[in-house]
Amino acid sequence: MSEPEVLPDEEVAEEAGSGALRSFLGLFVVPLLVVILCVAVFIGFGWIAYDKQSTADYVNDLQSWWKPRRVQAAYELSKILVADPRALDEEPGAKQEVRRLFLEAKEQEMRQYLALVLGRTRDREAVPPLLAALQDPDDKTRIYVLWALGTLGDRRARGALETALADPDAGLRKTAAFALGELGDRAAVPRLAAALDDAAADVRWNAALALARLGSDAGLPVLETMVDRRLLAQVPDITREQQDEAVISAIQALAVVGGARYRGTFDRLAEDDPSLKVRQAAIEARREVER
Repeated sequence: MSEPEVLPDEEVAEEAGSGALRSFLGLFVVPLLVVILCVAVFIGFGWIAYDKQSTADYVNDLQSWWKPRRVQAAYELSKILVADPRALDEEPGAKQEVRRLFLEAKEQEMRQYLALVLGRTRDREAVPPLLAALQDPDDKTRIYVLWALGTLGDRRARGALETALADPDAGLRKTAAFALGELGDRAAVPRLAAALDDAAADVRWNAALALARLGSDAGLPVLETMVDRRLLAQVPDITREQQDEAVISAIQALAVVGGARYRGTFDRLAEDDPSLKVRQAAIEARREVER
């Protein structure tokens, strides 16, 4: 998340400070459904012989008559672009072709994967078709599109992302909050601050983490609840692993925007938390604030 996440029921990614936040947001906040779909495609179609395929081959396979090949090609392209966002720059017309295929795709699965590809290309011309796709009737597709708009980092998307913060679907709201944090536009701080009162816990968490990503401490009260095991245990259907992820993400955010005032919190978690990963995150946060 990779590709963040909160702890949604259906969720989907470097430098000190903001780089650390980007890392944990990508792993924690992006909806898990993206991860689930990626794994399903990889397992279901992974036997296709792609090891020696080039970027151009994958772009060509996006037009294959066989759906598994098309979907696998989109997935492979998204993986390539994680490591090298400029990979499509080397193929003349490739970005334009991906945009065209996204606009023309009828299958939701293809639209979702192509949205991932567009988000990772850093292609500013992808913003208009992605914004238009927010009218798609499929909620999952809109979640992918929101994620892609945040990853693109084009501030023209801020208004649409802020609008999505008010969507009736909590999955869309939390993804919009994550995307606004990725967008890097501090003008989104007031809308994210309002989302700290959302009825859904994971929307509040995403908003607080996004605010931290933008350098705002407005989400500190929510971040404090995320390192309280007693409060986390009251969240319906939350798993132990999800609790650990929430605590680790909040620790990292508190270190960035809370600083030394949370030294006591880090000490407590480093000594007493039942999770080894959480204890390690607290130790690293303590070292960071000491520096």
